[in-house]
Amino acid sequence: MSGFLKSSIGRKIAMALSAFFLMFFLLQHFAINMLSVFSPDTFNEVSHFMGTNPLVQYALQPVLIFGVVFHFIMGFVLELKNKKAQGGIAYAKNNGAANSSWMSRNMIWSGLAILAFVLLHFVDFWFPEINTKYIVGDMTGMHNGHFRYYPELVEKFHNPARVIAYVIAFVFLSLHLMHGFTSAFQSMGGTVGRKQTLQNIGKAYSIIIPLGFIIIAIYHHFNH
Repeated sequence: MSGFLKSSIGRKIAMALSAFFLMFFLLQHFAINMLSVFSPDTFNEVSHFMGTNPLVQYALQPVLIFGVVFHFIMGFVLELKNKKAQGGIAYAKNNGAANSSWMSRNMIWSGLAILAFVLLHFVDFWFPEINTKYIVGDMTGMHNGHFRYYPELVEKFHNPARVIAYVIAFVFLSLHLMHGFTSAFQSMGGTVGRKQTLQNIGKAYSIIIPLGFIIIAIYHHFNH
């Protein structure tokens, strides 16, 4: 495995696989969160299942955390390798915009913005969840006879500064996905003969999913 990751192709494939995994998780996470807009009761029930199911908690959740950390570390490694490779070549005149999109040239910055958001998201939701379940010892998901998941979600979006932070983060996520979606398929050799189709699907995914998360945040801010 270490030898695989030492090669340029191996690192790109590993990066693509982690991207596919995280994009699938993002879609699943969006579907659950959207339930909070249309059916708070269903959102509570699904959240309770996800929060107490042993397979999710002790198998899938560690894999997810590993996937997030691996993706960001591999992204930084690839960026450093690219910079190092380019550093030995001198150009009399270099117009980066003529050879690549703004998004592809700034993936590292959109990635850092997303990483900052992930840390905020952990502080907002994951750390309190771990504290409630494993330190306080409350695995019921209840508070005063009612599920606590929906009220805790809504409470986070009372603060307009947090809503603005979420909106900015999802704009960066959209920009990151615009390039990352097609790039992941390209690394796996999946764009041959259908690059335009994948680009269109990627654009739709990159706009609809982040926009949906933004709508959820704004909806709860103005309706509670």
